Formats: sequence, C-alpha cells, structure tokens
Amino acid sequence: MRKYAAFSLIELMTVVAILSILAVIAIPSYQNYTRRARFAEIISATQIYKTAVALAIQLGTTSDALKTGMSGIPDAPKATKNLASLKVDNGIITAIGTELVNNASYILQPNYDGSSWNISGTCLKQGFCNA
Repeated sequence: MRKYAAFSLIELMTVVAILSILAVIAIPSYQNYTRRARFAEIISATQIYKTAVALAIQLGTTSDALKTGMSGIPDAPKATKNLASLKVDNGIITAIGTELVNNASYILQPNYDGSSWNISGTCLKQGFCNA
C-alpha cells in the first residue's frame, strides 16, 4: 500500500480564510499609511512659509501685507503629485492636497507674534496631521 501525504481540503480552506482576513485588515491600513506619508510632503512644504510669516509678524508687518509673494513670503510653489496648491492670505497658510491624499486641506493660523500655530483643516479628521 502507498501512503499519500497531502493537505486536506479543510486545511487549505483554513489557510485561505486566514489569508483573506489578513488582507481585509492589512490593505486599508497600508493605504492609510501611504496617504499619511504623501501628506508629509504638504506639511514640509509649509515650513518655509511658516518661517517667513513668523519673521514678517515679528518685524511688525500688518496682516493685510502677509500674502504669498509679499513681505518676504515666497511665491506659491508649483503643484506636485501630492500638493495641489499653497497660499498665504492675511498670514494664514492654506495648503490643499491632491486626490492622492483625498484633497485634504492643511490650514495654519499664527498667534499674535508668530511663535505658535493653530492647525485646522480636513487633515485632522482624516488623521494626516496633528493638532
């Protein structure tokens, strides 16, 4: 008599079920992770504008003059794969992401002397930025 060594149907179905459960959990987590990583580009793009606005505030520039391209604040950057637009208006920095980051917005509002920033926008609800 020959002795066969193989997997039974129940063992194969168990493995497929376990892999399916892992895929259901892992794929959405990975997609959220990649969106957060892409949004990091938007956060880092605002750093130079935060510095420029804070410096202009400390030099006594009025809020009306705190706009993109004025008072030492750089011109708006070109759109990238992740960043759709970035502008400064009255000292408030508004960055909008592309579809790759669910069109999330990142809004920074300085305090009276530019030393701290209030973060708002849809990035908070989506978990891409911290308050």
